Amino acid sequence: MSSNPVAETVASLMPRAKAELTELVAFKSVADFDQFPRSESEGAANWVADALRTEGFQDVALLDTPDGTQSVYGYLPGPEGAKTVLLYAHYDVQPPLDEAAWTTPPFELTERDGRWYGRGAADCKGGVIMHLLALRALKANGGVPVNVKVIAEGSEEQGTGGLERYAEQHPELLAADTIVIGDAGNFRVGLPTVTTTLRGMTLVHVQVDTLEGNLHSGQFGGAAPDALAALIRVLDSLRAEDGSTTIDGLAAETRWEGLEYTQDRFRADAKVLDGVELIGDGSVADRIWSRPAVTVIGIDCPPVVGATPSVQASARAKVSLRVPPGVDAAEATKLLQAHLEAHTPWGAQVRTEQVGQGQAFRADTSSPAYQAMADAMAVAYPGETMQYAGQGGSIPLCNTLAGLYPQAEILLIGLSEPEAQIHAVNESVSPEELERLSVAEAMFLRNYAAS
Repeated sequence: MSSNPVAETVASLMPRAKAELTELVAFKSVADFDQFPRSESEGAANWVADALRTEGFQDVALLDTPDGTQSVYGYLPGPEGAKTVLLYAHYDVQPPLDEAAWTTPPFELTERDGRWYGRGAADCKGGVIMHLLALRALKANGGVPVNVKVIAEGSEEQGTGGLERYAEQHPELLAADTIVIGDAGNFRVGLPTVTTTLRGMTLVHVQVDTLEGNLHSGQFGGAAPDALAALIRVLDSLRAEDGSTTIDGLAAETRWEGLEYTQDRFRADAKVLDGVELIGDGSVADRIWSRPAVTVIGIDCPPVVGATPSVQASARAKVSLRVPPGVDAAEATKLLQAHLEAHTPWGAQVRTEQVGQGQAFRADTSSPAYQAMADAMAVAYPGETMQYAGQGGSIPLCNTLAGLYPQAEILLIGLSEPEAQIHAVNESVSPEELERLSVAEAMFLRNYAAS
């Protein structure tokens, strides 16, 4: 990339990018205000807004969205008659989980073994920095040739839909010819990849009640119905013997057509322990990109430390269901709730509540924007051809934008390649990926303006 002035500019800006990402990662911007102060998210939002103002953006605003969080918007006008491109990222992050399990503090960006570690470094504060780098490189080399809108969401990780609802209420705000979602990732470091499908998701709370209160397990155990045991039974019913997701009425046989994912590479990426089998059937790509996947992400029950010999009267779980493209998330939610209720044993009382939902997404890869991105990726990653891949995760905003702007082309790129370990402890970003993808985005904007 050294002979390309845009690439040279991005390379010169990397120390500044590291300093800025350090500042942004320092905000504990988890959009769960029962766990983290609202002021941390507000601080991150203001940081993004100030950065946009510094780059000459107009109409910079903190948008109060219906879920009680803020998204940051700004508009950078290009030449008269130019196309408009919307650049998306989010500044909210997942909780750090067990902070003691991090090698270095989760909210302090730390360089180690050639990577930068910190919560949100890849997902998706690094995406904010990527957009800034691309625009700065263009400004230093002839100017930005398109109109640019930037939207930085404040609650993407919570799945509470604030920005989706706001966009539906203000459909003109995010209108664009092309939308670049900076919240995906390459299939592996160094292999340029555009994500063309996303699974949707639904989150459901399930509560099982069997007794008016806990009972002594010696006096009543063996006949008194145990709510925790009942909950375990119903949660186990969500999987077949091989670990495949089995929800009554929900299809789970779809095949993935495209880039393959070998079992050996997946085992290495997922850091599966020796001797532990992968779950499910079909290819790995089938399982993680094209089929439903259920995960129990939390259970309310007594911890081991301090537990008493009691039959539990109540137990509760939070269940996540990833929904493949072609399946309506609302219908999948109904099927999941019906399954949980039908498989609860012993006549136990069961209640289910949907607490989050997002639709799956499939891109139109035949659009001119994809060719512009392929040409840009070839510059940023010499000798490599851009690949199409799926992603098992969800970005609910994609379908909202596709519905609001059916003529817009939507591309998904980003920094969340497997080594980034997003949502886990020791999340990190590859600075080389940040540099290359910033070059790719800058070249894409040039290519797209000329197309």
